[in-house]
Amino acid sequence: MQRWRGVRDAPGGWGRCVVTIGVFDGVHRGHQVIIARTVERALATGLPAVVLTFDPHPAEVVRPGTHPSVLTSQRRKAELLDGLGADVACVLPFTLEFSRLGPAEFVHEVLVEHLHAAAVVVGENFRFGHKAAGDVPLLRELGARFGFATEGVAIIGSDDTTYSSTFIRSCIDAGEVAAAGAALGRDHRLEGVVVRGDRRGRKLGFPTANLELAAHAAVPADGVYAGRFLGPEVTRPAAISIGTNPTFEGRERRVEAYLLDYDGDLYGERVALDFVARLRGMERFDTVEALTAQIAGDVAETRRLVSS
Repeated sequence: MQRWRGVRDAPGGWGRCVVTIGVFDGVHRGHQVIIARTVERALATGLPAVVLTFDPHPAEVVRPGTHPSVLTSQRRKAELLDGLGADVACVLPFTLEFSRLGPAEFVHEVLVEHLHAAAVVVGENFRFGHKAAGDVPLLRELGARFGFATEGVAIIGSDDTTYSSTFIRSCIDAGEVAAAGAALGRDHRLEGVVVRGDRRGRKLGFPTANLELAAHAAVPADGVYAGRFLGPEVTRPAAISIGTNPTFEGRERRVEAYLLDYDGDLYGERVALDFVARLRGMERFDTVEALTAQIAGDVAETRRLVSS
């Protein structure tokens, strides 16, 4: 899959293509339906499938300070799009100037002038252009003018929930990682670099890998979770703790993972944590012995849930 930073990265002689547009944070099950339809249509016409997305999140540019938590890094998003069969992932730098393009200007400059779109596939609730003035009927009208087809795809969900990045963020904020995973179609993942902590876990018999995360990462609510640790050369079930370590009166919120059946050096490694289930909330214990006993129980439950 090709990766472009802006539409001007399109190679010389670029022909027509099938395009889908969106932030696609999380690449959740609703997104997957739209992208799958884009790829299907591209294959049927012998054209490349282009996924057009944005960085930074438009909300941060239009309303500074309102950047939502990020479900997938740009690198992770590209991996997921590649797995779904996209031929090109094009990340448009979203600037204040860009945000002021009207719907017709956006269509002409991006979709027509640079991408030469033959068809555009979007969710039926898609909005575009300055102040989100454009919708699918307008995109269809502009497509008829500029020579591309437009298809709006129905938004999917469960019986009582529409799958959306906002819904998934709310699940993660509440620690409901299983519900988030159901909407994502896979476990929620955090990525980061292993850094040195207080080394208190090693003294307790449960050494942990502390993660330094990117800004705006979608961190679940404080508590203990069963999950998986994925590193360059190691994949293990992991009991994951998020919080301030109240038993030791900690103040800094941390994400740390105890890897089952592993005792290696991971400092400086870029790794990931997949969240399978919430085990309990963050608690303050009266004694170190009580804390250690609880951690042993968390590890046993992680082994049961994740190893199976």
